[in-house]
Amino acid sequence: MAEIRYDEDNIRTLEWKEHIRMRPGMYIGKLGDGSSFEDGIYILLKEVIDNSIDEYVMGNGKQIDISIIEGTVRIRDYGRGIPLGKVVDCVSKINTGGKYDSKAFKKSVGLNGVGTKAVNALSSYFKVAAFREGQAKTAEFSKGDLINESKIIKSDESNGTLIEFTPDDTIFKHFKYRHEYIENQIWNYAYLNAGLKINFNGKTYVSKNGLLDLLERKTDPETLRYPIIHLVGEDIEVVMTHGQQYGEEYYSFVNGQNTTAGGTHLQAYREAIVKTLREFYNKNFDTRDVQASIIGAISLKVEEPVFESQTKTKLGSQNMAPEGTSIRSFVTDFIKKNLDNYLHKNKDVADAILRRVQQSERERKEISEIKKLANQRAKKAAVHNKKLRDCRAHLNETNKKYPEESRLESTIFITEGDSASGSLTKARNVETQAVFSLRGKPLNCYGMTKKVVYQNEELNLLQHALDIEDGIENLRYNRVVISTDADVDGMHIRLLLLTFFLQFFPDLVKQGHLYILDTPLFRVRDKQKTYYCYSEKEKQEAIKKLRGKPEITRFKGLGEISPNEFEDFIGKDIRLDPVILQDKTNIEDILNYYMGKNTPERQEFIIENLKVELDDIAPLEEEEPEEMLVEAE
Repeated sequence: MAEIRYDEDNIRTLEWKEHIRMRPGMYIGKLGDGSSFEDGIYILLKEVIDNSIDEYVMGNGKQIDISIIEGTVRIRDYGRGIPLGKVVDCVSKINTGGKYDSKAFKKSVGLNGVGTKAVNALSSYFKVAAFREGQAKTAEFSKGDLINESKIIKSDESNGTLIEFTPDDTIFKHFKYRHEYIENQIWNYAYLNAGLKINFNGKTYVSKNGLLDLLERKTDPETLRYPIIHLVGEDIEVVMTHGQQYGEEYYSFVNGQNTTAGGTHLQAYREAIVKTLREFYNKNFDTRDVQASIIGAISLKVEEPVFESQTKTKLGSQNMAPEGTSIRSFVTDFIKKNLDNYLHKNKDVADAILRRVQQSERERKEISEIKKLANQRAKKAAVHNKKLRDCRAHLNETNKKYPEESRLESTIFITEGDSASGSLTKARNVETQAVFSLRGKPLNCYGMTKKVVYQNEELNLLQHALDIEDGIENLRYNRVVISTDADVDGMHIRLLLLTFFLQFFPDLVKQGHLYILDTPLFRVRDKQKTYYCYSEKEKQEAIKKLRGKPEITRFKGLGEISPNEFEDFIGKDIRLDPVILQDKTNIEDILNYYMGKNTPERQEFIIENLKVELDDIAPLEEEEPEEMLVEAE
């Protein structure tokens, strides 16, 4: 074996844009195609909007205009505008910004001088224009390289900054902005900045009541045990209520940043509620009983916040300011004083909370013995769980060995039968992809209590594999992917699994962790090229690209796709359809309609919408390519 040389030639210094493009995960987390709200294309959007929000917080500009057309983003604010002499530097020189002085931007999010530079480097086209006091300056870039810079000219435009960019499709493969995610992102900005008007693709978003509006939008009034409690103080705002669902549901923010992974402020908030209610009722409630079915949100303003990563999804700060009060003490003192006062003034709400906690206690004790036996079985199975082929990186394990990017890529595929799981297991990335094999059709658990999860061995093993028994704080995989055949049985299994998650773990769905795997229906190939097609349209396009008479294979199920082929479908080009719950969606109504008894309403819908699809018959003179159906053995 030849000796590997290590000398001066091995040392190189990367330019800022080269480093960002080579290691994008360090700056924007995981890349993705837009199927997850944590994907990089939304981080790019957020980094630009954050700067506009900071201008509003500092009292400049009450409106932000956003448009996204065919993957190109345009954001215009009406703040002070970037100083004209520093327009190019602010978007192309790392660690350049106006927020290092904490006095100017005391409680800002964008403090590191990286955000817009990352957007610039990761965009095939990037434009910045600044307008100040009747003057303007524009610069254009491609992948971080300056391609055009204007001189300072006169302008009639209002003060502010315009940024336009198109994510680089060589980095963000097959990317697509999903308006559901963007709308949610924009609403969060509106809730946290009452009075700010945001226009997005012709629709206006504005909030008058902050987090109260958020919780009203996220909940169904019919399912709430009592009116939403809304408490506001200096540097803190909280809302809370109890619903009917299993588990907890929280929304947390720091300086306007949506901390989807929580952090020290959310932990303090959860602890403070338990402590306050224990003292108010003078009862030593179990923490689980207080937190069960709770729906809450907290927004905190912190000086020089420390996040656990560049994507700022989890707060790591221990104090409200570098030398200030601890976050835990600040949140606890505020909740203890204000929530206690509220409950003394609103006896009906206090009684409703007590009934909800006592109900949770009764339900927990009823299933305690069943739960104990089920957990013992699960513990034995965990030693050699044939259903689970685990991966190495997990979402809930923070260590240096597996960086945030790998943890965000952690995925578990829930498969139908051994043949599909066998192909997936051989093709998967053992670092980030796990496989859980179902025996057959899982139990329809609609209308059942959580007792059934422990009584049914397969569902119990699944909940333990995900580690969501006590909530999704310990969720082991960032993406839970239902991987079933595209036939009637596969669709049925898909519905049964959706019912299981929506019934007992709705927060897993609401927080964007559940997906459906999109697999190819056809393979079209000749001796030179192979195309995998996900629709009839793609099949026809592939046929046109190939000369002669191509071979067409229709995949009946996942088990018929070889491991070598599967590598293409679950790798960088993986296609996932996120399971998204629209606001005001009533889960109970949905489950009752689709998974309840065979209601007349459902029968009528099927009859009225039943369609017979006829294959297009080609003219006789045209020779159709041969098509073969791959069946399971």
